[in-house]
Amino acid sequence: MLALRLTRTAHLAVHLRRLLVALASAGTGFLLLCALGHALSHPDAPGASALRLAWCAAPLAAAVYLAVAVARTDPGTRPRSGLSAIGLGPGRLMAVSATTTALSAALGSVAALLAFLYLRGSLTGRPPSDRVAADALAVGQSLPAPAVLTLLVLVPALASAAVAHTLRPRDPRPTTATAPRGYGRFGAYGWGKARETFGAYGRFGARTAVAGAAGSRAVADAAGSRAAGAARQGAGGALQTQASASHPSPSADGTTQTLDAAPPAPADTPQTPDTAPDTPTEPTPRPHNTTALPWGIAVLTAGLTVETYTGNATGAPTPGTAPSAGVLIGWALTALGLALAGPGLTHLCGRLLQAARPGALRLLAGRVLMEESHRIGRPLGVVAAVAAAAYVTATVYDGDGPAFGPLGTLGAVLVAGCTVATLLTAAVEARHARADTTGALLRLGAPPATLRAAAAVRAAALLALFGPLVLVVAVLAALPLDS
Repeated sequence: MLALRLTRTAHLAVHLRRLLVALASAGTGFLLLCALGHALSHPDAPGASALRLAWCAAPLAAAVYLAVAVARTDPGTRPRSGLSAIGLGPGRLMAVSATTTALSAALGSVAALLAFLYLRGSLTGRPPSDRVAADALAVGQSLPAPAVLTLLVLVPALASAAVAHTLRPRDPRPTTATAPRGYGRFGAYGWGKARETFGAYGRFGARTAVAGAAGSRAVADAAGSRAAGAARQGAGGALQTQASASHPSPSADGTTQTLDAAPPAPADTPQTPDTAPDTPTEPTPRPHNTTALPWGIAVLTAGLTVETYTGNATGAPTPGTAPSAGVLIGWALTALGLALAGPGLTHLCGRLLQAARPGALRLLAGRVLMEESHRIGRPLGVVAAVAAAAYVTATVYDGDGPAFGPLGTLGAVLVAGCTVATLLTAAVEARHARADTTGALLRLGAPPATLRAAAAVRAAALLALFGPLVLVVAVLAALPLDS
């Protein structure tokens, strides 16, 4: 009930994003049902039906990825102060978000079933006139209810499980002193200093305050050590310290008396202050986004190698047949490699923007790219993979269309639409995350035109980096298929 109430009272933009999840689920469910219909219509060709079902993995992954991105930007399920007291802790909010995602995906699955039954004539009684559509829809044959239910539940189950895994409550990380360390940059042991937030380095007095606090603690420790040493000497009768006597006070007859103070604590007894100083705890350092860049390059190279070997072995596919399973595996590895390398490439793009004496505009754009690389880097890599696949498809088929006709076109539209929608959703999430920084810049007198120009510089830098990369990957992937 709570998930339904949060769904009903959400904003229009949230409803639109959930509607996109429902549409992606509907399209994916329809493709899965068409694969089942092809298997029922062609019982003598199980390999072709299995290959159609395997190619449905691309829109399925795109739909689940979109559902996770939408759940991350849902304002109704964000943790807030005071919600744990009424039983809405992080675990409960994660369950609510997973339930909301399952409801949206289930709505799309129901729409896919109704569309499939309508097109095959089960609702109207009129069979389709197209023979290709009749083969994919299994006209005149009874549909197995367990198989239909399994295929329709697949998208909601995977989407809700992915959302629950992404938004699961995590244990608090250890402090900097007890945090596990690993081999960092250039083989150095440890991650180095803690990761700084946007604008932390240039904040006035940030380094001075830390240095002053450290110096004050050092001076206090040194003074305590000297006082303890002097007290030990005074206890043996050799010296008298100022710490063992209080300030002189005049007596009634005008003479000066010295009041004995409390004896000092033994040197071997640890003295603990009543109240510990309020020192800010720095966030636990986490590895840079560039650490996954070598892994992404390795997986990308493996994908291109698999595509090259498969293309040389089987040759270019004809417009009436689907690419082989080896090509599917190669494309999957290529997409995974670009997705893994996306955050590192975005971080590198931000560093390159700040090179060679940057001005305020390039410095601002570069710092924002470095800060948002973990949010928009992976969706950028996925969009780059989809763009490379689209180039390969257009090059191999020479404008004759995909192998599956309208169903292949539907799958391509689903994958492209889901990836672009995921990128836009990640951009919205990044914009909300830096809302406080943007507001602070505006209060300090930064003109809005500068912020818009910084956004344009970021977009141009990403296009200049990812554009040639997509072209190179697409040419390398299409080269063995054209031969």
